[in-house]
Amino acid sequence: MNKKISMIRSGHLAHVDYAYASRVPSDMDLLFLAGACPLNKEGEVPYINDYELQAKLCVDNMKEVLKESGASLKDVVYTRVLVASHNQSDLVTAWNAIREEFGDHDVPSTLSGVTVLGYTDQLVEIEAVAAVESRTNR
Repeated sequence: MNKKISMIRSGHLAHVDYAYASRVPSDMDLLFLAGACPLNKEGEVPYINDYELQAKLCVDNMKEVLKESGASLKDVVYTRVLVASHNQSDLVTAWNAIREEFGDHDVPSTLSGVTVLGYTDQLVEIEAVAAVESRTNR
């Protein structure tokens, strides 16, 4: 994790597997990522009806964009996970796959069930904000 980014946990709220907030110093640049979708290089959505594999592909695609932006998962300060399902178990399946990819970087996140996402057969999408060293400080 970027040593300048602080993850904030609470001793007064429920113990959860993510930080409640993150603090980004003012001298860092913020990256606002478009929603990472489960698209392969051909622009198709594979893994029809598989929340776990689509979630992992979303993370892989997010990692690529972060890399091209000079960042990594450890620089992510917030995510919003959207899952096209009304079943809580599907949301948990996607969440667990994503949390596994993030490892001990317990970024603050919001998990929401939605009725539909943008691509045919798409089940998962991940929005993210990351923070990197300011270009003026490099």
